[in-house]
Amino acid sequence: MKKTALLLALLLMLPMAGQGQQRVSDKELVSVIWAMGQMYPDGFTLSLDSLRQPTKGLAVSYLATQNSFDKKSLPAVIKHAHEHNNIVGGWYDPIEDKYYFDSTIIFPEDSLTAALAFARENQQHTVFDLGRNINIRSNYEQKDIRIILDTDMGSSTDDLFALMMLYRYMDMKRCQLLGVIVDRMGKANADIVDVLNNYYGYPDIPIGLETQGVPDPKVWITYHNLPYARTTHAVPMFKRSVGDNGTYLESYKLYRKLLSEQPDKSVTIASIGFVTSLARLLESGPDEYSPLNGVELVRAKVRAIYAMGGVFGKAVEPDYNFAQAIDFSLKFFELLPKEVDMIFSPGEVGDPLDYRPELVIADMDWTDFHPIKWTYQFLNCNTGQKMWDPQAVIQAVEGDDFYELSPRGWVTLTPKAETIFTPDPKGNARYQRPGDPVWCDRVLKYIRLMAIQH
Repeated sequence: MKKTALLLALLLMLPMAGQGQQRVSDKELVSVIWAMGQMYPDGFTLSLDSLRQPTKGLAVSYLATQNSFDKKSLPAVIKHAHEHNNIVGGWYDPIEDKYYFDSTIIFPEDSLTAALAFARENQQHTVFDLGRNINIRSNYEQKDIRIILDTDMGSSTDDLFALMMLYRYMDMKRCQLLGVIVDRMGKANADIVDVLNNYYGYPDIPIGLETQGVPDPKVWITYHNLPYARTTHAVPMFKRSVGDNGTYLESYKLYRKLLSEQPDKSVTIASIGFVTSLARLLESGPDEYSPLNGVELVRAKVRAIYAMGGVFGKAVEPDYNFAQAIDFSLKFFELLPKEVDMIFSPGEVGDPLDYRPELVIADMDWTDFHPIKWTYQFLNCNTGQKMWDPQAVIQAVEGDDFYELSPRGWVTLTPKAETIFTPDPKGNARYQRPGDPVWCDRVLKYIRLMAIQH
């Protein structure tokens, strides 16, 4: 107790000296930083200018000081910090049972791409978000991930965030979005994707639109007017590439075009809506894009499908997405080649991830004109919408380590839209299991961090 009290007294006294009464010497800083390491066993970040802990921004350590783990190494860390950003960080490595000290740089919280690039250049495993108290991996393997997003855009707002995540992943060079399939009929729904493509800086991503799908599916939030929003001066708020008189390629046709252009077993499909377009793709015959029929084309080109849907565990009940167009869904499950991996994201995984409307608007307060913010400002989005759809996208890019998964097996669909899982090590299917509160908090903060980037 006496030692802790002395350390606390030291930390309380020194900030006063740092505010103009007298300069804190480097020798005193060694004592302060060493004391911080003992008082904050999980880690800390300290400004040498104010002797305060910054509460906002993205902290990354420099490579030059990464092997500093004892008191003797602190003078070199402090010297490097003085020469650069005057920030020092400390963190505990449980694997090596060592407490490391680093000279650190803090990026603005809306500069995640730059922070991650700096971390990779400096061989750092993570970027630490000071405001959200989460680590973001930076030492990911930059795989050649080619994704087609299949979405029922125009009803639930989680589709907006799933697509937003893909744009942010592209900013970080973590994937390539080949195209977006809109499986909810209606040109306005494809126009929403057109708005988002332009807003996030990817205006040339092709969009396919379903024309023979679910006639009148449930609409939870009517944001189909988003593409046509105007300012008080009657000026369109959001840019579009296709325009009012433009047309979209039929969804299964765009599937065939995109798949035919890709190497074998290279394409990942993130299906976060109905499977109408996928079923029509599988039923399709040879055409101008490929001499293969739909089943052959999917077998040749698709590596995995990440699908938001399914009800597993003890409950046996219909799945919403599959039930909306049960005939298409049954055909999809019948024709899908067994060689294609299927990873399901059940609704209960996203249920705890409640991105409240007031948080969405606050996270986007850096601009008055944002398509997602517009939706939350002018429509009632307080309808129980959770972050279900982003889970399929996140796993498609981040990989299996981000989620707890079931063993392998096979999934069959009943005429009532029930998903029946049969364990089998040779099966092509797995499903995500719900995370604990710590995991849910981390994932929601991760989505929010992506939302504030601009």
